[in-house]
Amino acid sequence: MGFIEVALIGVGLAMDAVAVSMTNGMIYKNLKSVDYIGMLAFFAGFQMLMPVVGYYAGSLFAGIMSAWSGLVILLILGIIGGKMIKEGVAHLKEHQMPKNRVLTLGILLFQAIATSIDALAVGLGFSFLGVPIGAAAAEIGIITAIMVMISIYVGRKFGDLLGSKAEILGGTILVIIGIKAIL
Repeated sequence: MGFIEVALIGVGLAMDAVAVSMTNGMIYKNLKSVDYIGMLAFFAGFQMLMPVVGYYAGSLFAGIMSAWSGLVILLILGIIGGKMIKEGVAHLKEHQMPKNRVLTLGILLFQAIATSIDALAVGLGFSFLGVPIGAAAAEIGIITAIMVMISIYVGRKFGDLLGSKAEILGGTILVIIGIKAIL
């Protein structure tokens, strides 16, 4: 498997992280440099780490991963997204702007795990195909970092345009990603 094929897999794997980081850009208005760096590090880091874990340990957990990964993703993103939708609707009813949310380490960790679970299965596939995992994982991580950086910026712009409705849209996006994972 060559550079182009791994790059395309990397783009595909990064899509959930892109959607979540765009959502973060929309709803977290007071992002600091450390938040941007944290999103890049967590999303790219987990997209890079999970194929390695899948490569070396995936065959031990392949059945469990495939059976339960969709449900785990739905639960994590569904709870976070549902809470955002609920708060966004409450703010619309009260005709007020949403409170300034803080992107916590816990939220970022759960988002990074939820968006990178599918990379475990990719790592398992790489082991069967004999793909050099170090280079492939690095390529996937770099692609994810670039795409996340762009999506945060786009999310910030959409958040500014949508105002208080960004919270509802962001929550809906997370719930949809969760539902997609279970289907």
